[in-house]
Amino acid sequence: MAILNKQDPQIAKLIKLEDKRQQDDIVLIPSENYASAAVREALGTRLSNKYSEGYSHKRYYSGNQIIDSVEDIAKERAIKLFKCKFANVQAYSGSPANMAIYMALMEPGDTVMGLSLPHGGHLTHGWPVNFSGKFYKSVQYEVDKKTERLDLKKIGKLIRKTKPKMIFTGATAYSRVWEWREFSKIAKSVKACLIADISHIAGLVVAGVHPSPFPYADVVMTTTHKTLRGPRGALILTNNEEIAQKIDKAVFPGLQGGPHDNQTAAIAVALREAQGKPFRTYGAQIVKNAKELAKTLLANNIRLVSGGTDNHLILIDLGASGPTGKDMQNALYEAGLSTNKNTVPNETRSPFVTSGIRIGTPAITTRGMKEPQMRLIGSFIAQIIKDPENESLRKEIKKEVLELTKRFPTP
Repeated sequence: MAILNKQDPQIAKLIKLEDKRQQDDIVLIPSENYASAAVREALGTRLSNKYSEGYSHKRYYSGNQIIDSVEDIAKERAIKLFKCKFANVQAYSGSPANMAIYMALMEPGDTVMGLSLPHGGHLTHGWPVNFSGKFYKSVQYEVDKKTERLDLKKIGKLIRKTKPKMIFTGATAYSRVWEWREFSKIAKSVKACLIADISHIAGLVVAGVHPSPFPYADVVMTTTHKTLRGPRGALILTNNEEIAQKIDKAVFPGLQGGPHDNQTAAIAVALREAQGKPFRTYGAQIVKNAKELAKTLLANNIRLVSGGTDNHLILIDLGASGPTGKDMQNALYEAGLSTNKNTVPNETRSPFVTSGIRIGTPAITTRGMKEPQMRLIGSFIAQIIKDPENESLRKEIKKEVLELTKRFPTP
């Protein structure tokens, strides 16, 4: 960063500090990952200088021939990777992409159904404080109180009773496999559009370690970071040409102006990296690591929502009378373990405090860590949960974390 160091040393210093933080910390936040050097190089190019309102070969400004090729490649790679027919690669991120889906397929006041936020769902799946719960009539389904898993019989009854126009599947804090086929059958029975938000598990789908929502979902949306390891961005995918046209119009001119062409290029690079055996091996290791981490926590009598995991994510339930998620997040971070507080099913505390901690294995798997390291990290977490006030313990674990991160550098 020679030029930046000279022109703006204040920002250059902060970037270096963040580089060091990412190297020194063990990142267990399941929505975070490390993009490759190639992805980051594409993101920092002169493509960010260009305006390209419209779509490839149908632009409003001149000078977009090269940009057209970049977007064409990104779309072709997305279609090939997810085995679908149509792809929009222009959405700025996941929430705007979901907003575009609403705009394309719903009218204000129509009924949408999604998984309740405290039960693992996402804000944009109809939660009251979000646009999706303000502009549309929202019905929320929940996980079963005993199993803490989705009960398709109960959800089916709710769907047939409320007859939503659109049903969201997918989550930010659900550690089990989604049954797309069954959701599709129920959705078709009430003529609802089925949307699969696979932002968290897209990399697992590509790797073949989680079922694909195609051909069951009408629309699939995914962010391009998380398990997919790309830049911040989103893809909207479908096999339906009519829906594809509506989504394109919703993204532009409905919600956005010109796309971020440097972002499109970086997405294309990430999609190329996701092709082939190395990425499939990576995706499989994510799940192996998550299962081993869960096994270690359970062996240390740490309660996990639904009793474990099938994917990249683990939700720790600290209990209504135990330490708060907020306090535990801070204690773990002092020990070099980056996690996030999270609500749990049947939550009794505020979402700013919570009774849970959400952890995941995408980032540490990118660093090359495997089952032995999961057992070590699991023991760190368990020790801190059992003795959250022990400052000397946190300092000792921090030393061990630094030794571990030196052995497994970031990309």
